[in-house]
Amino acid sequence: MEIRTLAEGLQFPEGPVAMADGSVVLVEIAAHALTRVGPDGSKTVVATPGGGPNGAAVGPDGKCYVANNGGFEWHRENGHIRPLVQAKDYSGGRLERIDLATGAVETLYRACGDLALKGPNDLVIDKSGGVYFTDLGKRRSRDMDVGAVYYAKPDGSAVVEVAPSRINPTSLGKLSRIVGTRLPAEATGDLEFVLSVKDEISGKTLEVKEPFTVAAGAAKAAAPPTGE
Repeated sequence: MEIRTLAEGLQFPEGPVAMADGSVVLVEIAAHALTRVGPDGSKTVVATPGGGPNGAAVGPDGKCYVANNGGFEWHRENGHIRPLVQAKDYSGGRLERIDLATGAVETLYRACGDLALKGPNDLVIDKSGGVYFTDLGKRRSRDMDVGAVYYAKPDGSAVVEVAPSRINPTSLGKLSRIVGTRLPAEATGDLEFVLSVKDEISGKTLEVKEPFTVAAGAAKAAAPPTGE
């Protein structure tokens, strides 16, 4: 297998999405941008949502969904950069939707109920267009947030916390299974899901397997669809 460099000079790229035309759409966290890299290595800025666009995925609607962490301070040395603490101009965590044709940016969520999103990090989209995303939280000089995993409707109407109180949940792996009405009769809970979540501190990949106990009201509408 041959590996070649397609583009250089990207500002902390993550979340690459292979597109049908052979291009790759990715976030540049330190440049606060969503960028398209062409098959020839050309780079085009699709949108500049600001903050810290940290993960990207394209939904069934053709829009690009972005987990935005709100921004980091950066250490730059000898051509290398790495993220540090929460940015001085931190703009708040959010889940965004970007039109790849126009670059228009919509903010879908900044909070789940009374819980403000602090540092959304990665996301994965199910068949219905629903978005699972991790919130890593932010680290400051003397304290840090406890993270969580959320599930959100793609139209901005409802979001629910599905795996609370996680220490630095970062990368969402394969969406292994979403089951609901097909659960065996003896199973507990309304819904159950399995996700692999990488814990940044321990370096371990954890399997998150939890039943949903969704509160009544608007949040209940955000429950993931049943079936595999």
